[in-house]
Amino acid sequence: MKAIIPVAGVGSRLRPHTFTRPKVLLNVAGKPILGHILDHLIASGIDHVTLVVGAMGDLIERYVRENYSIPSEFVVQHEARGLAHAVHLGLSESDQEVLVILGDTIFEFDLQGVLRDCRNSAIGVKTVEDPRRFGVVETRDNMVTRLVEKPENPRSNLVIVGIYLIRQAQELKQSIETLFERNLTTRGEFQLTDALQLMVERDVPISTFGVDDWFDCGKPETLLETNRHLLDRLKGQPVEQRPGAVIIPPVFIDSDAIIEQAIVGPHATVGQGAVIRNAMVRDAILGDGSHVEDALVSGSLVGNNAIVKGSFHRYNLGDSRASIEGTGEGDEL
Repeated sequence: MKAIIPVAGVGSRLRPHTFTRPKVLLNVAGKPILGHILDHLIASGIDHVTLVVGAMGDLIERYVRENYSIPSEFVVQHEARGLAHAVHLGLSESDQEVLVILGDTIFEFDLQGVLRDCRNSAIGVKTVEDPRRFGVVETRDNMVTRLVEKPENPRSNLVIVGIYLIRQAQELKQSIETLFERNLTTRGEFQLTDALQLMVERDVPISTFGVDDWFDCGKPETLLETNRHLLDRLKGQPVEQRPGAVIIPPVFIDSDAIIEQAIVGPHATVGQGAVIRNAMVRDAILGDGSHVEDALVSGSLVGNNAIVKGSFHRYNLGDSRASIEGTGEGDEL
C-alpha cells in the first residue's frame, strides 16, 4: 500500500528552528520526526511513499534518499491551501487504496493490524478533553456519522489524530475536487475532514480505530514531551559512559558528541558533533554541532551549531549563528 505524507507545513510554532530546517527533520530521541514515521510505516508493510513537500523540500528528499530504500516520490505544494489540497496532490488516477499520515506527529499503535483487519475506510481517533482544536468525529456502532473540523461547540470528544486509511481513493479524490469546485473551505483552507464528510454523505462506509499513543511534535513543549516518551522506551538498555562525565539514562548521545566534565540526562538528546563541557544538560534536545559550556540547560531546544556559554536559562535557540553568553537564573529566552 502507498502512504501519502503531507510535510509542507512551515512549522511557525517551532521557530526559530524551522527557519533553517523543515519541521519533520527536527531531531527527537536521536532521529528526525520523519524518520520515526517512516520506520513505523516500513515495519507495517507500506511499500511506497509520496511526500508532499513545500519550502526546503530538497532537504526532506535528501534525508529520505540517503537513509531509506523504500520507493519514494516528492510532490511540491507551492501554495498552502490546506490538508485536502496537499492530499489531492499526492493522489494519482491509479490509486485504489492509500494511507494518509500526517508528518508532524509520531504514533505508536498496531498499524499492521489495522491494515489487515479494517475492511472499510477507517480513521484513527482518540478521546480528548478539549476537542475544539481538532477534527471531531461522531459515530454510531463504530461507524462515522459526521465529521466537523474544529467546531466551536463539539458534540463529541472523539477527535481525528492524523491517520487515514482510505479504501476508496478515487472517492476521496472526487470529494476533494468537489471542495475545489464549490470553494468549500474552513478557516480559509480546504480541509480533509470536509472531504471525508462528503464521502459519509455519499454513503461511503468509514469506521474508526483507536490510537492511544499519539505524540504531537508541533510546539517546543510537546516536542520535548515526545522526546521524553521515546527516550523512556530505552530504559534498561546499556548507556555508554564517558570518562569524566556522568550520564543519567534515558538519553541519546551521538557517538561523535564530545562530553567533558559534564552531567547529561535524564531525557537528553545530543546530536552529532555536539560539545558539552563543564555543564549540565537534562530534558533537552541539542542539535548537531551545538556547543554548551559552563551552563545548565534544562527544558530547552538548542539548534544545530548554536552556542550556549556561561548562562542559566531555558532556551529555544535556533541554528548556526545563534549564541548566548552571560549569567542569570530562571530566565527564559
